[in-house]
Amino acid sequence: MTIKPLIDWLSDPKVFAVNRLPAHSDHLYYKTMDEARNAKSMSMRYYLNGDWKFSYSVNPESRPKDFYQMNAVCKGWDNITVPGHIQLQGFGKPQYVNTMYPWDGHNDIRPPEVPIDHNPVGSYVKYFHLPDNMANSPVYISFEGVETAFYVWLNGEFIGYSEDSFTPAAFELTPYVTDGENKLAVEVYQRSTGSWLEDQDFWRFSGIFRDVYLYTVPEIHLNDLYIQTDLDAHYKHAVVKANLIFLSVIPEGSEIIAKLYDKKGNLVASTFGEYQGVDGKLSFSVDNPKLWSAEYPYLYKLYVQIYNPAGDIVEVIPQLIGFRRFEIINKVMCINGKRIVFKGVNRHEFNCQTGRAITKQDMLWDVKALKQHNINAVRTSHYPNQSYWYQLCDEYGIYVIDEMNLETHGSWQKLGEVEPSWNIPGNLSEWQNIVMDRAKSMFERDKNHPSILIWSCGNESYAGEVILNVSKYFKRVDPTRLVHYEGVFHNRDYNEISDIESRMYAKPIDIEQYLLGNPAKPYISCEYMHAMGNSLGGMKKYTDLEKTYSMYQGGFIWDYIDQAIAKKDKYGKEFFAYGGDFADRPTDYEFCSNGIVYANRVCSPKMQEVKHLYQNIHIYPDRLGVKIHNTNLFIDTGWYDFECILYLEGEEVYRSHLNVDLQPQSDGYITFDWPTDIFNQTGEYCIETRCKLKQQELWADAGHEVAFGQYLFKLGKNEWNVTPSKGSLRIVNGDVNIGVHGTYFSALFSKQVGSLISLQYGGKEMISSPPTPLFWRATTDNDKGYAQNFFSGCWLTASIARHCDSIDILEEEDHVCVRFIYTLSIHEKVKVQLYYSIYPDGILKVKAIYNGPENLPQLPIFAVSFKSPADYHLLEWYAMGPEENYVDRSNGARLCKFKNNVIDNVAKYVVPQESGNRIGVRWVKLTNSNGKGIQISATTKPLECNFSPYTAFELENAQHHYELPNVHYTVITVAGKQMGVGGDDSWGAPVHDEYLIESGEDMEFEFTVEPI
Repeated sequence: MTIKPLIDWLSDPKVFAVNRLPAHSDHLYYKTMDEARNAKSMSMRYYLNGDWKFSYSVNPESRPKDFYQMNAVCKGWDNITVPGHIQLQGFGKPQYVNTMYPWDGHNDIRPPEVPIDHNPVGSYVKYFHLPDNMANSPVYISFEGVETAFYVWLNGEFIGYSEDSFTPAAFELTPYVTDGENKLAVEVYQRSTGSWLEDQDFWRFSGIFRDVYLYTVPEIHLNDLYIQTDLDAHYKHAVVKANLIFLSVIPEGSEIIAKLYDKKGNLVASTFGEYQGVDGKLSFSVDNPKLWSAEYPYLYKLYVQIYNPAGDIVEVIPQLIGFRRFEIINKVMCINGKRIVFKGVNRHEFNCQTGRAITKQDMLWDVKALKQHNINAVRTSHYPNQSYWYQLCDEYGIYVIDEMNLETHGSWQKLGEVEPSWNIPGNLSEWQNIVMDRAKSMFERDKNHPSILIWSCGNESYAGEVILNVSKYFKRVDPTRLVHYEGVFHNRDYNEISDIESRMYAKPIDIEQYLLGNPAKPYISCEYMHAMGNSLGGMKKYTDLEKTYSMYQGGFIWDYIDQAIAKKDKYGKEFFAYGGDFADRPTDYEFCSNGIVYANRVCSPKMQEVKHLYQNIHIYPDRLGVKIHNTNLFIDTGWYDFECILYLEGEEVYRSHLNVDLQPQSDGYITFDWPTDIFNQTGEYCIETRCKLKQQELWADAGHEVAFGQYLFKLGKNEWNVTPSKGSLRIVNGDVNIGVHGTYFSALFSKQVGSLISLQYGGKEMISSPPTPLFWRATTDNDKGYAQNFFSGCWLTASIARHCDSIDILEEEDHVCVRFIYTLSIHEKVKVQLYYSIYPDGILKVKAIYNGPENLPQLPIFAVSFKSPADYHLLEWYAMGPEENYVDRSNGARLCKFKNNVIDNVAKYVVPQESGNRIGVRWVKLTNSNGKGIQISATTKPLECNFSPYTAFELENAQHHYELPNVHYTVITVAGKQMGVGGDDSWGAPVHDEYLIESGEDMEFEFTVEPI
C-alpha cells in the first residue's frame, strides 16, 4: 500500500517512524575472512557524504513542496555539505538555549504542537549512481543522524519518515533504485514532536549531521547480533552466548561457525551455531579469560562466519568482545568484583567549526585526552553518540553511561523551580511509544560494547510511568547492566527507575548526609563541578569522599568541551561565539561553555587539577621516603616507572630511579637512598616523586607522567628575598614629590597622587601606572552566578578610588621608608597602609596592611596592582604551576620553575574574566626581550601573583576577547590573598568558607622589587 506523507506527522507523537527498518547492532560485515581481518571500511557500504543540493526555507509553507519529483529541477540549487548542520553553512542561524524551549516567548504552544511560522526546512537532493557491487542486490540507506525529523524520497517515490536525531534511521530502497542516475530527496524539519523531547543544554541546529550511506547485504545476512559474556562469581569461567537474527530465513544446509581469538591471534574457542527460520544462537565457554576494564581493556575478537548450503562463505562478522561483570555487591557497584569509582566527565559531541558533526579525528583526540588526564568514564550527555566513540571506549578503556536521547527540561522546571503541570512524557500514554523507541534504538545499536556499563533513561525529564517503563525495558533485555536516571530525585514516587542514587550539583555536605543515612543505593554525581569559565575550585572535597564512603562511587564533571562556535568579528578576526552572538533570542548566552577543554580542543588550565585528583597512583613523599598507594583495581605498579627528584630553590640537585612493586589496591613505603651530605645547603628543598608510563600505550608515549607528589621543607632562614645591601641614598623632599636616588636607580613618590609614581632602573621606567591597593578581581562566571558584583560590589568602588590620609617619611640607617595611609569610602574603619622601603642597591620592599571591620561584604582579593610598559612581557616563575591555580584549585599544581608570556595568562574562557593567577610565588622575573626588567620576590611567606595585559576593570567590562583594548601595558598584581574560584555550580553556589576573605580579617603581606 502506498503511504502518503503528511506534514501533520510533525506534531503527532504517535508517528515517529514510517517504513523505518528495525534497529539492530552496529556490527560490521564482510565477504571473506581476509576482508574481515584487514578491512577498516566495508566494501558493501557506499557513502553519500559530500556536496548535496540544498534549498532553505524558514517554514513549511515556503518550502519547495514538490522538489522530490523527478521533473523538479534542483541542480541549480546551492550546495551544502553532508554531514553538517544547516545553521553552520550559511542558512538560518544557530540558537543556544539551556532549559527553556527555543520558541519560548515567540510561540504560545504546548506539546505536541510545533511552531508554524518558524520551523526551518532543509530540502536536500543527492544525485548518485549505484556502485557496481550493489547491482542486482538489495539496497538500503542509513542516516546516522538527522535533526530533528525528516522525510525521504527516491526517484519521486516516498521511502519513509523518522524522528530521533541521534540514532540511525535505515530504509530499504531496492524497489525504487535504478541503474542510471538516482535522485535522493530528503526534507528535514527543525521542529517536530521530537523537539519537545530534545531540550538538551546545547545549540539548536538541524540538518543531516552524521554519515549517510547506501549498503547492501549478502545472500544470507546476519542483521542483528547480541553477545553476552556471562562470568561466574569467581570471574574465572565465562560462557559466551550470542543471539542471532537474520534478515531472511536461513536456507537449510547453511552453517554458522564462530571462532574466538585473543590479541595475539591465538584461537581460544570455536563452535557451530544453531538456527531456525531467521533466528540463530551460539554459545561456548572460555576458562580464565583476560578481563576487560578501563585499566586493562583487553579485547578478544570473535569471527562469526556464515556459509551457504553450497559450502561457500558469504558473510563474516568480526566482533570485539570484552569479558567483564558489572553488578551491585552489598550496595556497592563493582566491576569484576572490585568497587568501581567513576572519575568521569559529561561529554557533548562538539567541534567549534562544525558543531555536533564531529570527525573520527576529533573523537580520537578526545579519548586520548581523557586517558592522559586520568579520566576513566564518560556520560554521553544527553544522547547516544556516534558508534565509533563506543569502539574507542572499548579499545582505549573508558567506562560509559550510555544516555538515550531524552530531555524535556523546559516542560517541568521554569526559572529553576520545579513546576511539572505540563511535564512530558510523565504519565501520558500517547508519549510512551515515541520515548520507548528512543530507548530501543540506543540499546539495539550499542548493546555489544563492553565499555557501556550503565543505560541511562535520559536527562532532566522529571519522572513518571513512561520513563519507568523504559527502565523496565532496559532491565528486561539486559540484566548485565544497571539503569540510571537522576530525575527520580524530584519525584520519589518513581524511585525504582534508577538502580543508583544519582544527583546533580549536590554539595559535599548533602552527599555525606545521604551516605550517613544507611542508604539503599550506591551514589554517583551524574553532574558535578560545573566547569564554566574559571572554575573547578573545591573539587577535592568531592574526590575525598571516595576514600571515606564505599557507596560514594565518583562523579562526572560538567562538562568536557566548551560549546563555542568559531566566528569572525567585524574586522575578520576569529573568536569563540556563544549564545546571543548570532542574534539568537531567546538565549542563555555563555552558559554553553563549561568545558575542561576549550572548543578548539586545547586543554584548559582546569585540566591540571582534574588529572591530579583523578590519578590512581597516590604519592606522598617525605624527607626519608615516599608512601605510594596504588588504587588501581587490576594493574600493579609494574606498568610504571617511578623516579625521585630533589630540588633546591627550584634547581635539580639529584635524581634517582625507585623500585616500586605494589599490587592493585595496596600501598607501600619506599625509603630514599640519599647521597651523603645532600642536604648540606640552606634553602627550600622540594622532593618530587613521579610515576610515568613504562611503555607506549595507545593513548600516550612511554614516559608520559601519570601521577606525582611533592614534599617541601626548609633548612636555614625562612626567607626567599635577597638581603638588601648597604650604601648611600640621596633624598629630595620636594613640595609635591619625594625623590629617593641611588647610583643606578631613582624613585619618585607623589604627595599629590598618593603613591609611588616612578621607579627607574638604569634609566628605564618600570612604573607606567602607580601601585594602588586592589580589592576586586574581574568576576568569574561563578562569581556572576553567585551575584558577587551585587554582594561585594563596594570593593570594586574601593579599588577605583581611595583617599590618602597621610604620607610619612622615615629615614633609617640603611634605607628610606615612605608610608601611605588610605581610607576607603565604603567604611570609615577600613584602613590600608602601603610601606615602601628602598635600599641603596635599588631593592624596593613593599608591605601592604589591611584592617577592616566585620560585617562588610567579603573581599575578592587583597593586592597591590600597578602597570609596567608592555615591552616587559617575558616571565620566569618559581611558584606553584605551571598552569594557573587558586587557593581552592591548586592540588594539581607543583612547585617548579617555569616560563611563559604575559599574554599566556589570559585564559581562553569565552568571556574574559579573572585568570592566570599563581599561588605559592617565591619569585617571578618580568623582563623584556633583552633580559632587562624586575624581579618580584616574597619575603616571609609566598605570594599570589598575576601578570596580565589587562586590568581587572578592563576584563570586567569585556564580554568577548575582541572587546579588550590593544595591549599597551603589563599589569602586575601582587596579592597576599585571593578568594577561591568555586565550582559547585555556576548559578548561586558560593565559594567554600575556608577559601573566602572576610572583611574583619586583618591582613598583611610583603614583597620586594629589584632590578634585573
